[in-house]
Amino acid sequence: MPEHATQEEEVADLRVLAAAMATESARYLDTVTEVAAGSSPDAAIPLLLLAVSDVVAAGARLGAITDVVPEERFEPDDGPEPDPDALRTSLANVLDGLDEYREIPDPLVDIAPVTGSLSADLGEVATALRRGLQHYRAGQEVEALWWWQYSYLSSWGDRAAAALRALLSVLGHLRLDVDAEVAAEAEFEALHAED
Repeated sequence: MPEHATQEEEVADLRVLAAAMATESARYLDTVTEVAAGSSPDAAIPLLLLAVSDVVAAGARLGAITDVVPEERFEPDDGPEPDPDALRTSLANVLDGLDEYREIPDPLVDIAPVTGSLSADLGEVATALRRGLQHYRAGQEVEALWWWQYSYLSSWGDRAAAALRALLSVLGHLRLDVDAEVAAEAEFEALHAED
C-alpha cells in the first residue's frame, strides 16, 4: 500500500508542476503576443525580459526533475499548431535594429560565434510552449509535462537562455550607454548640488 500512495503522490506532484507550467506558458504567450502587436513599444524589452526570465525559471524546474514518461508511446493529436511565422514576423518588426545578436551556440563544444535572432528564439519558445499547452488543455497533463520537458531540453530552453542574455544586453545598453556630454553634466550637478 505505501508504494501505491507514493506513486499517487508522484502523480499529484506532476499535476501541480503541469499546472504551474501551463500558467507560465500562457503568461509567456500573452506577453509575447502583446509585444508583437506593438501596443507598448517603449516597454517591449523589459516585458520580454520578464517573460523570458519567468519561463526560463519554470523550465529549470523541468530540467531538475527525473524524466517524465507519457502513458502512451505516441503524441496525441490535439489539433493544428498555429502558424508561428506571423508571431516571428511581428516580433522582428518590433525589434527592428535589435533583433540580431552574436552567440556561442554550445559553450562546451563550439568556439565560433554565430548570429542569433531574438524574434526567431522567442517564436521557437512560443511554439513549444503552445504545443504543451494544447496537450494540457485537452486534459493530457502528463503528456503536456513530457512535451514541455523534452522540448525544454532539446530546443526551447537553449533558445530562451540565449534570448534572455541578448535581452539583458540590449536593456543594459539602452539604460547605461549615455552620451558623454550628458554624463558629464549629470556628474557636475551631482558634485555641486547643495546638501
